[in-house]
Amino acid sequence: MNALWIAVALLVAGFAGWPVTSLIFRLARTIDDKADAAAHPHSVGDTSGQDPSADVTVDTLSRGLPGDDGRHQTVDGELTADGGRPPSDATRPGAAGQDVPVPAGPGQRILRGGAIIGVLERLGVCVAILTGQPVAIAYIVAIKGLGRFAELKETPVAAERFIIGTLTSMLWAAGTAAIVKVFFLH
Repeated sequence: MNALWIAVALLVAGFAGWPVTSLIFRLARTIDDKADAAAHPHSVGDTSGQDPSADVTVDTLSRGLPGDDGRHQTVDGELTADGGRPPSDATRPGAAGQDVPVPAGPGQRILRGGAIIGVLERLGVCVAILTGQPVAIAYIVAIKGLGRFAELKETPVAAERFIIGTLTSMLWAAGTAAIVKVFFLH
């Protein structure tokens, strides 16, 4: 009977955590949208029809430059950085000794594979708690953080999404595992 409860815990923690995380992203986006609307009451472009759980807008370095229309690229519902200026503000010497910005490449996907990583993260946290090894959660966080460090450093929106998603996923998995361990496993 314990094997059944462990399987249920893993399924609920691993796969039912995605809708919960999506709901939290939607809530965070709603709060951000209300704050943006209060700060810029005359802004044009209602984004309420977009999927809030996708959270695909990325603040770019080209914002505020002439010709910026405020749109952002998305690829298959993933975060995508616009071409804009390179994150390092790279320049090259031009004519008359002036620095000329390096042209940017095409948009780059950010936080790729997040759904799969989230499922694996929740499964790992659930297994760690069910086996009485909560220190393993620190390894999961460390691996995830180190693997995403470069993207998180370059894109503040990605860092915010990473923190919200990680905390939501881990709390869901830990809560699921704790409930099963306390009430159903003997």
